[in-house]
Amino acid sequence: MSKPVSKISPCAIVISYEPEPALLLSLLQQIARQADVILIDNASSNADAFLPQARAIPRCRQVRVLDSNLGLAAAMNIGLAWVREAGYGYAVLFDQDSQVPATFFADMQSAYVEADRLCDHRVAAVGPRIVSPVNNRAMPFKLFSRWFRRSDQHVPGTRRLFRADFLISSGCMLSLAALEKIGPMREAYFIDNVDLEWCFRALDKGYWLVGTDMAVLHHSIGVASDNALVKRGWVVHHSPLRSYYSTRNRFALYREAYAPMGWKLRDFPRFLLKTLWLLLLSPQRTDYWREIRRGLADVGSVAR
Repeated sequence: MSKPVSKISPCAIVISYEPEPALLLSLLQQIARQADVILIDNASSNADAFLPQARAIPRCRQVRVLDSNLGLAAAMNIGLAWVREAGYGYAVLFDQDSQVPATFFADMQSAYVEADRLCDHRVAAVGPRIVSPVNNRAMPFKLFSRWFRRSDQHVPGTRRLFRADFLISSGCMLSLAALEKIGPMREAYFIDNVDLEWCFRALDKGYWLVGTDMAVLHHSIGVASDNALVKRGWVVHHSPLRSYYSTRNRFALYREAYAPMGWKLRDFPRFLLKTLWLLLLSPQRTDYWREIRRGLADVGSVAR
């Protein structure tokens, strides 16, 4: 590297796969105005359309195209290993379709400092308030351990921070010191529930996960659909292939003792209802049913 970095400096990690080049380059430029950034690409077929421009961005410290699509979790681990070796204290993860506000990194660092002070230096990660760019709906910070008042419970001593049992990876600021204790992302999960599984491990080891309104990230979850339930944000729409991974991984996570029982008891009925919805209403019902059955058959391939 051309210059040393501070142990408290964050470095952004952007993971891409078959991105829209203009949107990806815009994201990298938004980040580079505020912080150092690296790009890990999962063997995109259109990589030549964005690689030269990405490498020319001044604060883009590393651009790496993998030889094959290793999945989101493996790409995250490659990026996290590079950031740790480079001497940064924190990493901020991004998907390729996020939009980063102008003061995002300063706001996230302020939130992390406050969270670390109030939570006795046991903070594994801080996540921004996620807002859908489709309908401007803000996602709550949820607690799976509670049956009532499960969302947006303040951290004692502040109105700007919230306890959370799960943080979406995009925009999430991770402590690399905590990562050493918690462990890397589980690469066998490939893409779905990677962040959920890591968050549950962090909680099990006594760390805090904290959400904040001090920073907002506009981020799309799932893919667009004409379905009214998807448009309103009540249902997340994914391809049949993603249903394979989400089915396989959630059932693998059901087997883990560190996964909160409250999440298991709520997630299984949701899985049944969404499966019923797909099989009754989706024109791709045959494809969904095939991938869901395949996911159930392969649970053992990702179990510990």
